[in-house]
Amino acid sequence: MALRPDRVEHLTDLSFFMNATAERGILVIQDGGGSGAAMDDSSATVKKASAWGADVVSGAPVGLLLNDVVNLDLTRQHINYAKDEMQQGGKVLLLRRGTVVTDQVSGTPAAGEKAHFVLTGQLAAASDSSASPQVGRFLSSKDADGYAKVEINII
Repeated sequence: MALRPDRVEHLTDLSFFMNATAERGILVIQDGGGSGAAMDDSSATVKKASAWGADVVSGAPVGLLLNDVVNLDLTRQHINYAKDEMQQGGKVLLLRRGTVVTDQVSGTPAAGEKAHFVLTGQLAAASDSSASPQVGRFLSSKDADGYAKVEINII
């Protein structure tokens, strides 16, 4: 489990698709361009960050993933919506502004530090990441279970 239920969602986005499996709580970047305001454009996709350019991220940060993206054989079992699972290739819910408590944190951030992200999509303090844009601020350090409270603000 990567997100605890105590979160505040100020702004979410449900207009992107994700074509790979992923655990909720990671930050995703833009993969495809999409076509403007179309809500069901399958080319509007997101992915985990996987490569760095010359001191810039390969794609713009879009949001924090609020669903687990799974790849199930839907002829044998159904998606467990109670666990907030979404099938690979489907739409995902992304947090653009709000507060979450997540264990998808790299390094040892302190309260008040700027939150960036690393190649795995995990959040990290500015000193732990090399070139990603700021996506929020840490509101706590990690607890004994590895969870930290983070304010997400992606403009």
